[in-house]
Amino acid sequence: MRIVHMAGGLMMALAVTGCQRTSSMGGIDTQPTAPLQPAPVGSVSSSQLPDPSTSTTGGSQFPVAPTTDTAMATPGAGGMPGADGGASAAGMDVKKEAMVGNWRVSNGPTSCDMFLTLTNLGSGSRGGTRGCAGELTQMGSWEVAGKQVVIKDRDGNAIARLYRTADSRFDGSTTGGQPVSLSR
Repeated sequence: MRIVHMAGGLMMALAVTGCQRTSSMGGIDTQPTAPLQPAPVGSVSSSQLPDPSTSTTGGSQFPVAPTTDTAMATPGAGGMPGADGGASAAGMDVKKEAMVGNWRVSNGPTSCDMFLTLTNLGSGSRGGTRGCAGELTQMGSWEVAGKQVVIKDRDGNAIARLYRTADSRFDGSTTGGQPVSLSR
């Protein structure tokens, strides 16, 4: 036990002496150094990429381009694509409590995070996004209305409507027509 106390005291003494300023640092050269020479850069070339729909190997490495999605292209109530189109009739039931938590959002070519809570905020519940672009940056609240999830801005205006398409997936669009998907 006594050895432990002596070792602890020795460690404290070493720690304290390491924090003291010494005069031996006076020999440091404070003269500015010469800047480094830039590395040589090779030549840059450019050319047109081949068309992905044609392939020299026989089969295309890319999937077939999708045709028009009727749930997204059909304007519904309020002028929002898919607002009361085919997706709402075939949409799965939504329970507000099951929506709470973190969701990964695919919004066109970008992805970000969405957080949904049960804390009341106006006519909906508090929610927010991180790393999103476009309309979703204005998210302030959300609510379940029938079989759809309505994402609202801070003033309570709908900015996106989504329908449950799988156990942990919701698809829809923003008021500007941009496709949006939530998944976990």
